[in-house]
Amino acid sequence: MSWSPWLEDYFARYAQALKVDGIEEKLVAFHDLAVATRERGGKLMFAGNGASASIASHARVDFTKQGRVHSIDFNEPNLITCFANDFGFENFMAKGVEYYADDGDVLVLISVSGRSPNAVKAAEYAKTRGLKVVSFTGSSADNPLRKLSDIDFWLDSRAYNIVECVHMVWLMTVVDM
Repeated sequence: MSWSPWLEDYFARYAQALKVDGIEEKLVAFHDLAVATRERGGKLMFAGNGASASIASHARVDFTKQGRVHSIDFNEPNLITCFANDFGFENFMAKGVEYYADDGDVLVLISVSGRSPNAVKAAEYAKTRGLKVVSFTGSSADNPLRKLSDIDFWLDSRAYNIVECVHMVWLMTVVDM
């Protein structure tokens, strides 16, 4: 079997995904929000599940180190298990926001489906606090997390690896900006 046609199609899917309509404006908007957050001494809070949690941790480090924006994530096992045990898994991210957010902070949520109950509840809670929400989602265009976001990065794909990798590229693009 020749892998060449498959690989050509696969990489074409990435090339198309990276250039979705309106992406430049959203990247600039997130950049400007991150800079404004840094200038007022605020922080970015990152969260996700599974691979999206790993992307959240990576983004947190790079926004802190390269972007000089104070950033945290909610991916420590003791934090997750404590909050999940005491408040339910669907509430652990919202509790992270409740306990760690200061006025003017920004919540960045990463979820391919945009339907993860813990991410949706965190966005809902953040909105009650007047915090800005930035989301990175895929799958259905009408996912609840996207609807709750001030800036939404959405990719019309259900291919988890492609969505997750494109989310990572978009996040690192903002860091590099």
